[in-house]
Order: sequence, then C-alpha cells, then structure tokens
Amino acid sequence: MRICFRCCLKLLTNNMYRKILRALFIVLILGLGAVTESGATVDLGFPFIQNYTKLLYQAGNQNWSVCESQDGVMYYGNSEGLMAYDGEHWQLYRMPNRIIVRSVAADDNGKVYVGGYAEFGYWANNNTGKFTYHSLTNLIEDKNELKNEVWKIYVEKDRVLFQTFSALYLYQHGKMKVVKGPHAFLFLLKARDRYFVEVIQQGLFELKGDSLVKLQNSNVPGLTSVHTILPFKEDQFLVGTSKNGVFVYDGEEFTPWQNEAHQLLKQYQLNNGAVVQGKYFAFGTILSGVIILNDEGQVVQHVNKLKGLQNNTVLNVYTDRMQNLWTGLDNGIDRIEVNSPLFYYFDKSGKFGTVYSSIIYDNKIYIGTNQGLFYSNWSATENRSLQPFDFTLIENSQGQVWDLSLVGGELICGHNAGSFRVMGNTIQKISDVNGGWTIQRLKSNPELLLQGTYTGLVVYKRNDSGNWSFSHKVGNFGEPSRYVQEDNTGYIWVSHNYRGLYKLTLSDDYRQVKSSRKYDQADGLPGNYNINVFDLENRIVFSTDSGFYVYDEISDRFRKYNELNKKLGSFAASGSVIKANNKKYWLIDHGKVALADFSEAGTVKVNSSQFHMLSGHMVQFYENISRISNNMYLISIDDGFVVYNAAVQQPQRTALPAVVIRKVQNTTNRLSTMADTGNPGNTVEVAYNRNNIRITYALPYYSQGKAMYQYKLEGYSSNWSDWSSDAQKDFTNLNQGDYRFLVRAKIGEDAVSPVTAFTFTVLPPWYASFWAFAFYVLVAVVLLFLFRHLYQRKLKRDQQRIHEKMEQEKQEFLQQEALANEQKIVKLKNEQLQAELAAKSRELTNSALNIVSKNEMLQSLRDEINQIKDVAGKKVPDDQLKKIQKIIDEGMGNERDWDLFESSFNETHENYFKKLKSRYPDLTPNDLKFCAYLRMNMSSKEIASLLNITVRGVEIRRYRLRKRLNMEHEKNLVEFLMEI
Repeated sequence: MRICFRCCLKLLTNNMYRKILRALFIVLILGLGAVTESGATVDLGFPFIQNYTKLLYQAGNQNWSVCESQDGVMYYGNSEGLMAYDGEHWQLYRMPNRIIVRSVAADDNGKVYVGGYAEFGYWANNNTGKFTYHSLTNLIEDKNELKNEVWKIYVEKDRVLFQTFSALYLYQHGKMKVVKGPHAFLFLLKARDRYFVEVIQQGLFELKGDSLVKLQNSNVPGLTSVHTILPFKEDQFLVGTSKNGVFVYDGEEFTPWQNEAHQLLKQYQLNNGAVVQGKYFAFGTILSGVIILNDEGQVVQHVNKLKGLQNNTVLNVYTDRMQNLWTGLDNGIDRIEVNSPLFYYFDKSGKFGTVYSSIIYDNKIYIGTNQGLFYSNWSATENRSLQPFDFTLIENSQGQVWDLSLVGGELICGHNAGSFRVMGNTIQKISDVNGGWTIQRLKSNPELLLQGTYTGLVVYKRNDSGNWSFSHKVGNFGEPSRYVQEDNTGYIWVSHNYRGLYKLTLSDDYRQVKSSRKYDQADGLPGNYNINVFDLENRIVFSTDSGFYVYDEISDRFRKYNELNKKLGSFAASGSVIKANNKKYWLIDHGKVALADFSEAGTVKVNSSQFHMLSGHMVQFYENISRISNNMYLISIDDGFVVYNAAVQQPQRTALPAVVIRKVQNTTNRLSTMADTGNPGNTVEVAYNRNNIRITYALPYYSQGKAMYQYKLEGYSSNWSDWSSDAQKDFTNLNQGDYRFLVRAKIGEDAVSPVTAFTFTVLPPWYASFWAFAFYVLVAVVLLFLFRHLYQRKLKRDQQRIHEKMEQEKQEFLQQEALANEQKIVKLKNEQLQAELAAKSRELTNSALNIVSKNEMLQSLRDEINQIKDVAGKKVPDDQLKKIQKIIDEGMGNERDWDLFESSFNETHENYFKKLKSRYPDLTPNDLKFCAYLRMNMSSKEIASLLNITVRGVEIRRYRLRKRLNMEHEKNLVEFLMEI
C-alpha cells in the first residue's frame, strides 16, 4: 500500500492532527507489507472471486472507495482519479490537478460526488451528455478553508455530507455549512440513518442535524480508532475498531463482541466493514483480506490472497444491490460473490491434478484425478459449504481414475489400470481389464454389475464374502464402451463419442453378445459421432449435437425427442446427463451447466444462471457431478472442484437491470466522443458529413455470466439483430432523419432485460438544412422580387419596344411609302431616262445614220461628180473637180460630226470610251471610233461609210482590233464590246 507523504507532511504542521496521524500511520504503514498465512496444509472452500487488475482497468493501484450509481454503474475512488465500470468497460476521469480520489458516493439524480485533498464536488452529465466535473469548494468561506483530505461522503435526499479530519461540510440547497468539533475527527460513519464520528480523545459523537452530541459511556477502554459501525440485531450496532476488535452498542453501553474472529480482527487490523444480505458482516482488514461473520459471530468466510484476493490490504468494502461484496484494495479491485451457492476448492499447488470423478463415502471425500485417487475427511454433521480438506493420495492408486460409483454399499473405482474396491484409505484390485469408465446394476439381474471399459463389457458378481468381484468379460464385443445403459426390454446400449452407437443382446448367462447392431445416419441419427446414451426418468434417451433422440422399437429407427428438446431450449444439445435428486438432472452442454427439474408433470424448469461461472472449467467428456447430501453437490473442474449448496438462497431479482448507454462516439475520420450517456439533456445531433457513429453499451450485471446483446435502430432497420456478446455497434453513412436505438440484454436463458432507448438525429446536409431552406426561401423571395422587377422592366421595355416598333413600323411604312414614291419617281425618272436614253440612242443612231446617209450621199455625189461631162460630152477634168472633191472629203471626214457623236455616245453609254481606254490603253482614237460603231451593232458597210473606208478595210480593222484586245478566236467581237 502506498502512502501520500506530501499529505502527511502537511498534516504534521498542525498539532491537532498528530494524534490522528499516529493512529493512521499504525494502520497504513502496516499495510505496506501484506502478511500471508503460513503453514497452512489444508485447502478451504471460498466463494467465487472476480479479480480486476491494474492491467485491466488501466489506472492506479490503490482504490480507496467504492459506490454504485442508480443505473448500476460502479464507481471507484482511485489514486489516479474517478474510475467507472459498467460490467463491460472501464473509464477513468481525472480530477483537477490529478488529485487522488479518496471518497466517492452517488445520488439518485446521476451525480457522483468525489473528494480528495483540498477538493470536493460532483461529476454529472451536462446538457450535451458529457460527463464533467463541478467543484463545490467555492461555496466554503475563507475562514473554513479546505486544507485536508476528504475521507467520507454520504448522500441524503436533500443534503450531502463531506468529512475531513478537521471538519464536516454539509452541502444543502446550494449552500455549505461547516461543523467542527472540540478536537480533530477520525471517520464519519453511517449506520441505518444515524451518523457517528470519533473525536480524538473525546470518544464517539453522533451528528444530529448540524450539531455533534456525545454518546454516553463511549469512553470505554479499547473503543478508539473506530473504523466502521454497522447495524446489528434490532436497534444494536457493531462498532469495529482498528486493533481492539468489535464492540456491540445497544444505545447505552458498549460491550466487546466475543466471536470466533475476535483475535483475527485484532491481529489483522480491522479497517472497514459492510453488511451482506442483511445477516452477514464483512470486515476488511489491513493484513489478511476479508473476514465474514454471521450474526452469531461465526466465521463464514475468510478470503485473503491465498484464497484469490489480489491483495491482503482492503481499503474499502461495499455491498451492491445484488449483494456482491466489492473490495477496493491496495492493488486492484475484487468482487466476492458472498451470495453464491458455489464454493471453490482450487488445487493451486498442483497437488492432485485434474479431477475426473468425485464422491462422498463413509465420512470421506474421494476425488479421482489424472494422478490417482485422493481422499480427505468430510464432516457429515456440518451442513456447511466451508470445510477444511487435506487430500492424501491412496497408495498404489497412481494413474487415471475415471469413475467412482457406490454400488450395493461398496465404493468401486474405475481406473486406467483396472477396477478397485475402495476401503477407507486403501484400495483392492478386483479387475485387470483396463479403463473402467462406468458401472451399474443390471435391471434384468440386480445381482450382477455391468461395466464399460476400453475393450468392451465386464460383468461383476458377489463373491462368498458378499463383496463384488470380477466374473467375466463379455465375449463377441470389443468396442470401447464409454456409456452403457440397459433399457426396459433388456437390450444393452453402448456408445462412444467416436465409435458410434450399438444395441447388444446378451446371452442368458450374460457371457456372450448374441447379436449386435450398429446405428448411424441411415437409421435416423444425425451422424456417427458424439452420440451418448442416458437414463432420463426411466426412459433411454440419446444425446447428440442436434438434440435428444429416442428409439422406436417397432420401426427400429430413431426420431427426435422434440417434446423434450423444446422444453430444454439451448440445453437440448447437452452431451452429458447426470442424475441429481428428486427428479432433477444435471445437463452439461459443451462446458455449460444447468440443473433441470422434472418434478412438475408436463414442464421442465432449467436453471443455468447460477452456473455460468463453471462454463469452460469442466473437464470435457469427463464431466462429473456427485451428490453429497440432499442439498449439496460436488462438481469436478479443471484444477479442483466446486461444492454447490442449494440451500444457499441468492437474493431474488425479478428482472435484469436495464442496459446503459455508456458512450456515443463519432467515427468519421477520427474518433470523437459526442456523449457519455444515452440520456443527455439535449438531443444528440450528428452532422451529415460526419454521419458515422459508434454506440457503446453495457449491462450493469456483475456476475460470471456473459451478457448477450440485441439491438435495433428504428429509422434504419425494423428487425432486431441476432444475439451477440459485442457491447458496441457502429453505424455508417446514415441518412438524414431521426433515429431511435434500442438495445436489450440477457444472461443465459434468464429473462431479457428491459429495452433501453437512445434517440439521435442525423442533420440534413448543408444544402438541405433549415438554414439552407430558409436561404432558399429568401433567395426565392429575392428572385421573385427580382423576377417581378425584371419582368416589370421587361414589360416596360417590351411596351417601349412595341411602341418603338410601332413607331418604327410607322416610320418604315412612311419610309416605304416614301420609298415607293421615290421608286415611282425613280422609275418614272428611269423611264424618263430610259426614254431619254432611248431617244438619245435613237438620236445617236439617227445621228450615225445621218452621218452615214450624209457620207453615202456625199459619196454618191462624188461618184456623180466624177461622171459629170461637159456639153461636149466629155468628162470634166479632175483639176476642175478637186475643189468640189475637197469639200466632199471635208464633209465626209468632218471631225465635228465625230465629236458630236462621241459626246452623245458617252452620255448614252456612261463614259464608255474612258472604260475602254483604261482597260486597253493601246487603242488609238480610230480604234475607239471603230469600237463605238461595233458596240452600236452597225454593219460593216455602215462603218465603212462612217470611217470613209472600204468594207475590206473594216474587216482588216476588225482583225487588228481583236489582236489589240487579246480576244479569243471563238469570242464574238461585238458581244465582247457590249459587255464592257
């Protein structure tokens, strides 16, 4: 046990605490070394002890206090903080400044009060479900400043009491009241509804209201260093001191309680106490674990490190609602099932090995193991589960002992090396046939015993001295015979787990097998392996992995025993059936144990809850349960045996507790805690982009039975899941919406626990959230107004556009009318121009024709002049006609006619000569004239007349012009000139 020396040094600075420290140091220092019992040569039975080690709960060694909350969760004041255990998970909550939690207590509202050095307050779930700490030291006035450890806390309906060595702090209605005594305190102790506290050098006081009242006659010798006060008979109290034993207080006097453990409690130093089942008193000690007494002062149990405790120094004892005794140790936490009817006897030293069989006979207990046959004395007069044993190996019994059977007043031992008669602490061989598995009287001949062995069947009969002796081995059958049963018709049924099932018919003298039939799948059985035969209520039944079967002699086949299988439930596949008492049978199914009661016709009561802790501890295929007395049975286990006392009544529990939701975590990307409880003040909300959660739950049921869970998530699935031992469930990619998680549990075949519900909401994605929809509505409204505004603007623009269009159309119409008028005018002008052009063309043509006509006339005149004769009829000489010829020539070649023609031609044909000259600059004036005449489509003769050349000359000019124009040969010259 560790000591907080810093705290002690501070206490030493105050003289008031020196006497306290003197007493505490005696207790605490002695706790540093745990004393073990030496010289013990016997094994003592003890109740089941569940060890919770530091490696398991991952916190400090020392556990100073224990309490149970309303929902069944256990809390521990640990050297590293407040620790919680729900039956599945451990959780550590560290205090401010990492102080040690010395005291812990829980109320009915979910608050867990804690106290340590100069600090006390409470842990509770806030509105978001987080388990947070709230200090109450701020309510203390400066003059009453808290400077010490808080060792005890008690919770009442409307107030909480915190105790230190210097004062009591009463927290009520949000205010803090301080109570001090004449000297320093030791421990505030509660019994029934009364509070007692020892004032150093003053004796015991009682706290009444907020005042301390001294108890009369409390200054008796030895009544010092009081560590526990427990309610006793009627109005009495047990007052336990550290080194002076226990006193009985009747309201007036304190008298020593003389009991079996008086010296033990003084020697091992009583440290604390608790009442168990209202009739047992458990005292935790500093040096030797827990000593449990009944109200007569008898030692019921003494549980220490030798019996399974992790440590002999018990810092605190606490009784939970199920009457489990919890011990906060100097190193670890242990749970003791004081109320269990099972008492364990372990062979921790390996003295006798694995137990195959056991029996009580002639005031001795015999156990057959893999090492031999052992015996110890058994007190038949004491109907108590707790008895001392000192097992001794019987000489010459080394080897495997398979069976111990009491037949006809003799104890027969079936051994690997044969069979023996057991007589006290000696044995006598009666058969050399190896491997005596089972032995029983024959129904058809009670004077004979039939035994199953490694190599077949063996028959025994009485000898002359009246003892059982080997008679013969049954012939014609040599199969291993693990299970042997005779039915009511005389058939012998033999089975072995691996060799199958046989039906044998023996000869009248039982020496030979007359007929043998092996049965398998073809005969209605589920297979050839793991088929065993038993007598159940005078009916032969056959156990298989698929349930029990019965044999139909008429059809010579097997059928399922459905009537029995339905009543047995999960134990229908039991591989072993062992007779108990009063129509009761032990059923063993792959290590699971149950006691079936057939006493009520038509019903079968199966009790398995009391035997969960035996699961997996029995020797497979060699399970053995022997009846010691009407209420007691000896059950063989791997490393010892267990005594079951049916007379020990466990506290009745109408139903299992409700499952508690212990944590809700978000598993998206990283693990983060959302709530520490399934009932937060506000609804747990899960963001859509983090819609993966893990729900951790537990059944606060503290026993060896493994809890099985079943869950359903409404809004996700409508069906319950299969039963599973998993205590957490992950849900991924949940859609938006409200969900309701339901979970329940069961232990074995017991009633199912109430359903626990936890609701949470997966928020919609950001684009589907309330604010998003509000934004959408806002945007829609804005868009509506914007659309309306734009529509109105558009309407105005359309109206304007229509107006403008109408104006435009009107203008266009006017313009079209004006254009039409202009076109008419233009047309008229064009027509006029065309007419003018036609007139000019005609005029041009006429002008050209006039010039041609003039030239033709002048040419005719020239010709006629050349034919003129004188009177004499002679031709007039040329010199006389030259002047006329000159005038004619001048008339024909008059440039003024050409100029006039050119001007008219350009007006008519839009500066044709300029175009022609610009394209073909090599053209001469004569060429231009020639081109103009050609474009007017004048004949060669007319052109010759205009140019005053011959027609041949015109053709020559045509040829030359084509060359200058670079015309193709096929191209028409007139068409070419008209296209320019």
